[in-house]
Amino acid sequence: MKKAIFAGSFDPITVGHVEIIKRGLSIFDEVIVAIGINSAKRYYFTLEQRLEMLNRCFADEAKAKVASYEGLTIEFAKQEGANFLLRGLRNGQDLNYEQPIELINKHMAPQIEVVYLVSSPEKAAISSTIVREVLKFNGKVEGLLPEAVLTYLEEIK
Repeated sequence: MKKAIFAGSFDPITVGHVEIIKRGLSIFDEVIVAIGINSAKRYYFTLEQRLEMLNRCFADEAKAKVASYEGLTIEFAKQEGANFLLRGLRNGQDLNYEQPIELINKHMAPQIEVVYLVSSPEKAAISSTIVREVLKFNGKVEGLLPEAVLTYLEEIK
């Protein structure tokens, strides 16, 4: 079974994340979309809200599983029996950030491969950081967030 972990903070999940995950679902038997918990980081949305957003986005995807974890992503991958880490790349900066992490992960778990998918050009500029700023100032987030998330945000207003 080809099982992949797609890890992130998903604060919030964007249409760019969803694109990479859906493409991953066409490659892997299962993709675990996992929220990594970093106690030193301050989040815009609570863990519960982020999990709800993920669950809504992938409610109709039988091959997608939503989870959260603490600690190293590579250890979570081993615990889940995943053979792959799925990562999205928007640009060269993302690759420069991801490469050293991949090398350390390979040192700790040589049996787990990293698979990179390059985002489509129309989604390459979208990041959770930018979307959070738009949200903070009540800007237009349609087209940046999945429909399921937009609906959820309306519900919690």
